[in-house]
Amino acid sequence: MKAPSLTDFFDQRKPHSHVMMFLLSFIITLISYISGKFTGASVSSLFLMLFLQLEAFIFLGHSLFANLNFDISPARITRIVLVRFIVFLGGCLCFSMILFILMQISQAWIRGETASNVIFNFIHSGFRIWFSSTIKGLIFGSVIFVVLLWQASLRREQKFREEKLIFQNETLKSQVNPHFLFNSLNTISSLIQTQPETAEQFINNLASVYRYILENGQKDLVPLQSEIGFLTDYSNLHRVRDEDKIFINIDVPEAEKYKVLPVSLQILLENAIKHNIASRENKLRISIYVEDQFIVVKNNLQKKASQLTSTKTGLKNLAERVLLTAKRELIIEETNDYFTVKLPLLK
Repeated sequence: MKAPSLTDFFDQRKPHSHVMMFLLSFIITLISYISGKFTGASVSSLFLMLFLQLEAFIFLGHSLFANLNFDISPARITRIVLVRFIVFLGGCLCFSMILFILMQISQAWIRGETASNVIFNFIHSGFRIWFSSTIKGLIFGSVIFVVLLWQASLRREQKFREEKLIFQNETLKSQVNPHFLFNSLNTISSLIQTQPETAEQFINNLASVYRYILENGQKDLVPLQSEIGFLTDYSNLHRVRDEDKIFINIDVPEAEKYKVLPVSLQILLENAIKHNIASRENKLRISIYVEDQFIVVKNNLQKKASQLTSTKTGLKNLAERVLLTAKRELIIEETNDYFTVKLPLLK
């Protein structure tokens, strides 16, 4: 579920929101008229100015803040907000001043006056009135904006914590798997009598796998080199248990330069094994390699005839975590022959 943000506030404007701006402009105009500040033709001008300004300010706010990225560092987001907020204020003031002058010119034209008199009067007396009323409205709007920004940040932070907890829970559930552990123990039992050295190596790999999960499952990022080492231990378990029905090729040079989400590659590897047939005649071939700042997990597609019921929570949750942590998309591609997942790398 997408976290509520300023994008939702700006992008999801319904027709009734325009009606709300219309009513708000009408109420302010009515209050001004009752207080005796405006009379006659100036009342309609005030109403029109208020409505146009509100619509223009919301449009400008959409242009500057709707796509604001909350996933970057606090210092950087603060700088971006301050710069855009200054641009927003400047744009609002410029639009309001131009609109005010045009309204004054239109009224002067109705009265038969010249535009030059309007400009002169604006510079010498009208500017102060315009600036005072406009800046009050912008201060009020700025308070609303800050509240919206604060609420959006809180929701985003809450969403991030929830996603992190879900990811950690799903990771542990998918790895501390009774079925996987049961099969591994059966393999050990069968190897102890016939191949004791292989059984010992299998036990060491199994211990390394679970030790890695316990030590790194709660972290946000881990070195790619560590993840590859873990994946090698995990693939060795399958190689022994499945009797070479699964061929896994890992080719990741310069792994020490990158970081990834913990246990992310294992989730992709297990996903390929879970949903595809693997036999001596038709081996499941899984390739793991680096391509254009992505680490790619690619397997030949030979789907099982009866797919296990799956909500795809693991893959979906991984995609959410990648987006939140790396600010990039997890790329999933499927053809008639191959299933490919590209995981962003972080330096």
